[in-house]
Amino acid sequence: MADEPAAPEGEVATPDEVDEVEETTETSQDVPLVAPEAKSGRSKGVVVALIAVTIVAVILGGLTGWLGYRWYEAKQATQLRELLVGVGRQGAINLTTIHFDEADKDVQRILDSATDSFYDDFAKRSQPFIEVVKQAQSKSDGQVTEAGLESVSGTEGQVLVAVTVTTSNAGAPNQPPRAWRMRLTVKKTGADEAKVSKVEFVP
Repeated sequence: MADEPAAPEGEVATPDEVDEVEETTETSQDVPLVAPEAKSGRSKGVVVALIAVTIVAVILGGLTGWLGYRWYEAKQATQLRELLVGVGRQGAINLTTIHFDEADKDVQRILDSATDSFYDDFAKRSQPFIEVVKQAQSKSDGQVTEAGLESVSGTEGQVLVAVTVTTSNAGAPNQPPRAWRMRLTVKKTGADEAKVSKVEFVP
């Protein structure tokens, strides 16, 4: 059979030809695209990365807070130790540095740094003690040679202090220095304040 001649230019397409064009168009539109699947995969990767970053940030934040709290606790403990030892050292000096011509002032300094049972006991004996010191014209000067914290319980600690005491009085003006060891219980009584609540002499 001979080939059919091509339709001249400008000739209107037949209905069958229109149907063929529409089928071809529909077929090309039904072809699945790969690009959306790749985009979906990238989106999932971004979400996973964001979740991982969030978890790391939370862990680091918690770790930073914990380390900060530990640092604060260590700082507070150091300040407490320094306070207790400092008050214990000064308490030992107050107890061993008393001059007959300033006895009232010296005894009051001891009372100002005392609390609890030690304050009560020393307050009762303070006046007779002052009279004896004045009558004997006694002078004593204490010098701390060593001080350290023996133990701590809460805001209270026991401080061991080694003191060298030089004493003189009207009857014995040139007495040799004496070495004393004292255990002072020091109790925190305020934000930056502590006082001596007990005194023991250690052999």
